Amino acid sequence: MKKLLLSLVAVAALTFGANAQTEKGKIILGGNVGFNSSKVDGASKADINFSVVPSVGYFVGNNFAIGTGVGYEYDKTASGTAFERGQLEAFRVAPFGRYYVNLTEQFKFFGQVSVPLAFGSLKSVDANGETGSKFASTTSIGVNVAPGFAFFPNKKIGIEFSVNGLGYENFSTKAEATGAKVKTNSFGLEANTFAPKLGVQFHF
Repeated sequence: MKKLLLSLVAVAALTFGANAQTEKGKIILGGNVGFNSSKVDGASKADINFSVVPSVGYFVGNNFAIGTGVGYEYDKTASGTAFERGQLEAFRVAPFGRYYVNLTEQFKFFGQVSVPLAFGSLKSVDANGETGSKFASTTSIGVNVAPGFAFFPNKKIGIEFSVNGLGYENFSTKAEATGAKVKTNSFGLEANTFAPKLGVQFHF
């Protein structure tokens, strides 16, 4: 009986420790930075994607947080045809919900559902990879489900690694010269745009 009680106390202590950073009432403050660069044979310059999204969230239940991110995205495609080339700069807002699963006291897996909205501009890119003038404004809204891992070196800091997951996006452009609008919808597993993201979250 004594051994059983000691075992239950030990399990309870481990569970409390594992949930200390993600228990109800905690606040998370941080964000992530993403960068991806690739160069096609024969292209004069590399294709580059960069994003930075600070975020804040609140744990409405143990291991479950809701919040939002606000940030900036830069995406330049210098390879391909004149139609495929372009430079996009956008302001992003991304409300999210996130659920953590304890792996050990310091490691957690998480799944995140976000609804990113973006407002930006498109500029032309010539065959030499040089950026030209703005030719369209853009808006987009989507839904993304993404996995990740968090490492907690202490109770206040979480270091995160995540990748793109399953996503849907409605993307529209409006031409500067004519006002003509074009809308596209995309859905699928974004494994081809791996674009890993590294983030740091502070837990209060």
